[in-house]
Amino acid sequence: MDNNNHDFGLIGLGVMGRNFILNVADNGFSASGLDLDAEKVEALHDEGSGKQIFGTQKIEEFVASLKTPRVIMMLVPAGKPVDNVIEDLLPHVEKGDIIIDGGNSHFDDTDRRFDYLKSNGINFLGIGVSGGAKGARLGPSMMPGGEKNIYDHISSIFEAVAAKVNGEPCVTYLGPKSAGNYVKMVHNGIEYALMQLIAESYDFLKSSGLTNDELADVFTNWNNGRLASFLVEITAEIFQKKDDLTDGHLVDAILDKAKQKGTGKWTSQHAMNLGIPIPAIDMAVTMRGLSSQKENRMNADLAYGRGISSTGLSKPEAIELAESALYFSYITSYAQGLVLLMAASEEKNYNLNPADISKIWRGGCIIRAGLLEKIRQAYAENSSLKNLLLAPNFVTEVQGTLSSTRKFISTGVQHGIPLPAHAACLSYFDAFTSGRLPINLVQAQRDHFGSHTYERVDREGIFHTEW
Repeated sequence: MDNNNHDFGLIGLGVMGRNFILNVADNGFSASGLDLDAEKVEALHDEGSGKQIFGTQKIEEFVASLKTPRVIMMLVPAGKPVDNVIEDLLPHVEKGDIIIDGGNSHFDDTDRRFDYLKSNGINFLGIGVSGGAKGARLGPSMMPGGEKNIYDHISSIFEAVAAKVNGEPCVTYLGPKSAGNYVKMVHNGIEYALMQLIAESYDFLKSSGLTNDELADVFTNWNNGRLASFLVEITAEIFQKKDDLTDGHLVDAILDKAKQKGTGKWTSQHAMNLGIPIPAIDMAVTMRGLSSQKENRMNADLAYGRGISSTGLSKPEAIELAESALYFSYITSYAQGLVLLMAASEEKNYNLNPADISKIWRGGCIIRAGLLEKIRQAYAENSSLKNLLLAPNFVTEVQGTLSSTRKFISTGVQHGIPLPAHAACLSYFDAFTSGRLPINLVQAQRDHFGSHTYERVDREGIFHTEW
């Protein structure tokens, strides 16, 4: 086989990387893979037997195997490893070659690398990839950012390997420089929120007496309705899984301490910088941090005599309330994330299109959901929509869930069942839909202690009072 004319190169042959390169080869493109680990290279050869795939541990051999301009994608851990790979590549690549970062890099790092490589005559794209190892193999959702003409050069490969919804690939050019990585970051922030909301719904239903088998049935039914989504689908599967080490279900044997890799925190941090409220995501990040304080939580549980909580509701009523509340909070979480994307787009000149973003999130990615088609339609009908909650169709959808959502949350509060992300969604909604907030008092306080001034409701100007 000729090893000097491959269409696509990939660095990082872990499970994600191998699956992606196999996907590329399945779609008619020849591909080369590089990894310093001989076992990973051998695994690529074994899994790619009979395909147009070449693997090596030698960077010179890898670069020489690619047609020019070379297309080289990195699937390595974010941070310093990406910079190290770039430095290793620079002596071997040529002007006009294309380097792609497919990891969860911080958008500031992507902007820095774009400028650095541009000064060296090398093109750079930051492409967020969502869907995990299975998505990489069968079709992920991808979020590209960089120069459009450079993306256009490689678009045929990425459109071929992407997930498809109604025959449409779940990938499209999003904007300059770090636009793709920023959209992927917010995608992950929304993912944090949805996961926390589902966990709280599970806690509520468990406290209403549902067994794991009943929970599996509930989430399966939900996935066949308006809550259809990847996360609801896999949640049903989780409740079905028996534990190999005990006679029970695996979910009950898993320690309640969550970990995180940083993208949710980055989303909250930058939203704070922009002054954009995203309380569902903020609370999800907070709850992962609080979950890690397991020993303190156990001691507090004993100190306050919390015991086991119960909603006191019948199972059918609990299920009905939880379904409505989760749908309401799904809508609110997507709304918050999209508002953040539009604010960042304005600040960083990304020129993001929320209809396009919703479209490529419909398949392949972790936050894919049937709801996203309705979101796409809302933005397609009104590209200047300031908040999804203002779309006429969503006004009707949300109004239909409010009564149940309020009862769901109040029941949790009355019985000591923590529902912080759901409550954050409802408080956001109540504040957003209030024409008048009590912040006039906050402004008065600020002027009283710090002479920070205030505006009035009855006349123009800036005012200060000697209190």
